[in-house]
Parts: sequence; C-alpha cells; structure tokens
Amino acid sequence: MPDLPQPPAGVRVLDLATCLAGPFCAATLGEFGADVIKIEQPHGGDPLRKFGTPATASGDTLVWLSETRNKRCITLDLRRPRGAELFRKLVKHADVAVENFRPGTLESWGLGYDALAAVNPGLVLVRISGYGQTGPRRSDPGFARIAHGFAGLSHLVGDPDGPPLMPGTTSLADYASGLYGALGVLLALRVKERTGQGQFIDIGLYEPIFRMLDELAPAYALNGFVRGRMGADTVNAVPHSHYPTRDGKWVAIAATSDKMFQRLAQAMGRPELAQPDALGTAARRVARREEVNAMVADWTRRFPRDEVLSRCAEGEVPCGPIYDIAEIFADPQFAARDNLLRFQDPRAGQVTVPAPVPRLSKTPARVERLGPELGADNEAVYRELLGLSAAEIADLRKDGTI
Repeated sequence: MPDLPQPPAGVRVLDLATCLAGPFCAATLGEFGADVIKIEQPHGGDPLRKFGTPATASGDTLVWLSETRNKRCITLDLRRPRGAELFRKLVKHADVAVENFRPGTLESWGLGYDALAAVNPGLVLVRISGYGQTGPRRSDPGFARIAHGFAGLSHLVGDPDGPPLMPGTTSLADYASGLYGALGVLLALRVKERTGQGQFIDIGLYEPIFRMLDELAPAYALNGFVRGRMGADTVNAVPHSHYPTRDGKWVAIAATSDKMFQRLAQAMGRPELAQPDALGTAARRVARREEVNAMVADWTRRFPRDEVLSRCAEGEVPCGPIYDIAEIFADPQFAARDNLLRFQDPRAGQVTVPAPVPRLSKTPARVERLGPELGADNEAVYRELLGLSAAEIADLRKDGTI
C-alpha cells in the first residue's frame, strides 16, 4: 500500500504562543504532518528555550528540543507595526494560528481575530489563556499550577491530614489544554471544509482539568458532597490504591468492582472476604476503607514486587508497578511500543524524548527534527511564503523586526 498523507498534511500552522500550552497544541499537529512555523521574539525567543535542563551550546533545553519537534522557527516582533504587517501577510498563507497571550494582547497589536479573519476568513485561531477570553478573571495571568488549584485538582492531591500537593507535574494543565486545542483545530477544519469559514477556539487553562474530574461537580450539585484529599485512594472504590511490597517498592491495585475484589481475595488466599455479608459489596468496603486497605497492604508486604505482580496476573487482578523513570527506560513494554524516541540531534547529540501519541495504523506520526535554533528558518520561510529578497530580509533583521 502506498504511503497515505498524514491527517493534517497541507495544513499550515503559525505558532506564536509561548511556554507550553499553545506550543504543545501546535507540536501535536506537527507530529502528524502539519507545517508548523514557530514565531518568536527576535531577542531571546520563547522562554521555553531556557526552561529545564540545558542541552545545547546556546542554552536551549531538553524541554525546548522535545516540545518544538518538527517546527520551523522564525523571528518576528509582532509589537512593531512592520512586524504586525508581516504577520498579516503570513496569515494569508496559513490555515491555523495558535496564541496564548493574555486576552486583549493581540487586539492591542491590531491582530485580533476579527482583523485576522478579514485577511483570511478561513483562519482557525486557537486562543489559550489562564481563564479564557471572557469572565471577570479574563485579564488575570495564568499558569498551569494556578489552573490546577482553580479547577479543584490540587485540593484533591495529598494525604487527608496534609496540605494540597502538586499532581506530579506543574505542566499538566498546559498539556491538557494543548490537546484540547489540537482537537478543536481538527473539528474547526472540518467545518471549514464544508463552509470555507474559520473560527476561534477559546480555552482557559483550568477548563480541561475541571472537565476531567469525573463526578466531582455532579456529586456536589446532587448532595453537597465536597471531596477531600484521600492520599492514594479514590472515592468510590476500595481497594483502589498503592500498596508496599517486601523489597521496598510499590504496586497499584485497582479493584473497581465486586468481581475484581473477589479475584483479589482469591489471590490473597482469603476468598471468604468476598462473601456478601463480609466485604463482597462496594458499599461495605467503602465503609471499612482503612481495614480493607490494611488487609491488602499486609498481603503485598509479604512478597517482593515481582511476585505480587505475578500472583495478581495469575488471578486476573488489575495490578501494576509504580515506576520511576529509570524503571521505565528498562521496561520491555515501553521498548516494544517504541514509547521512547531516541533522536540524533545535530546540536545536542542523542536525545531521548517521549514518542508521539496516538498511534495511527496507516498514517503514523513522524518526528523529523527536534527544536531548532532561534530564527533558524527565517531565510527559507520569508522567501518561500512572502517572496522576500535577501536584501529585504537583511533590512528586517537590521531594524529588529526579525
């Protein structure tokens, strides 16, 4: 079968966002074939270049190399009238633009959605900000950590008697917003195919996190229940937590139903626990949460982690290891799925980054290169799209526009 075009092949994306949410949206589209042109300030560029572990002689970081994969990078000062005019010309050749400035910033440069749609009515504009384009907080600055707190996630993370904690990474809301942005682009492009009309996509950083909090909102609306911190537990199922093993490691066990608990009780050698008048119903287990968790922990502590995993697998009990990153690199499942992409970068040498997701059977994602130097593609892009001469590009560079 001949190679099929990737889903967004032929789609051109102007990424004028900074840090992570907007750029991740654009990078996701770029992994599947979109032509992504990253636009940065001429002096310093995107702050993401300096966020994380330095990996190149110029100080570009591993985060930059990974999250700017497949992009062409140009410089352009949108705050200058000459720069804004050049951007409007670029918009004529684009299908999508992505920004994550505070609401009103693009408008102050004469580059709001209405102005850009006048230039290109089919443009899809992704707008990611802390709180969205409307509402009393629209002008407030937003970062992912703030979004986690505002959306209700941070309140749930930690032990019952401890402070709210960070949910693993401060960037979770950025990545989630970027994914919703990419989804919005694909939906909007379908509308454009039928009507020729573009639109803007409005995402507040906190909104994807709030959307993912299962029954938190409907449970409060129904009966006023305010869920608190539960450590490693979850609200409606027991045992559904993390348990220690004899060799100082941990496993996650998820007995989400009475049937799953019956299998676990059998694996533990205590089938009587699953009787209806004992702990065989979810309601009984939730009411005796600490007792149930203690029983399971006492059992897992008797064996090294691999044996707990083996016994659970034999009994068809959902159980998995709690890995650190070194264990991930050594695991055969990650290797079999090619989840770790090893890339030879001309500036940083061999760099290992997470592979793209999702996995498409006929048009898989591709990573052609990692994040380039500041302004690496100025000559190519300005010549190709706008037909500028070498002298014109040199003049733009001289006056600080690019």
